[in-house]
Amino acid sequence: MTVDVTEEPFRTQLTVRLRDGRALLGVELPTPCTFVSGDGVDILWMGPDEYLVLAEPGRQAELEAGLRADGAAAVVDVSAQRKVFRLTGSYAADVLAHGCSIDLDPAVSPPGTCVQTLLARTGIVLMVREDGFTILVRQSFSDYFTAWLADASLEYVP
Repeated sequence: MTVDVTEEPFRTQLTVRLRDGRALLGVELPTPCTFVSGDGVDILWMGPDEYLVLAEPGRQAELEAGLRADGAAAVVDVSAQRKVFRLTGSYAADVLAHGCSIDLDPAVSPPGTCVQTLLARTGIVLMVREDGFTILVRQSFSDYFTAWLADASLEYVP
């Protein structure tokens, strides 16, 4: 019964604007407030015609070419914009509840949920996964975020 946080450094992050289409990179597009995974990428719904593509480090050029071939109206590499953290463990949702107003009960926010929200007054993108959460936080807030996360986790660490 713990909570664990892991940074996923140097993730490929591409913002995509798409006017028409039902798939990107061979993956069906997510519906509002969700994300989908497939072929080594996560595609997050960010707005009515905006998506964020997450992948392993170093895939920017390859994925950008594929996205343009899929008819993307615009592709912008934002890999340096946010840090990516994974929060896992039996108390992960409890830690997030200290600073996030999103109801993380699995009945309300099942795996596949993706929202932009505030966590301890910091703008984040929150992805709900089967085994925990992925949190994307702007680089300029990452030191504050990690300090807050350490403080919020104290009561759940043996």
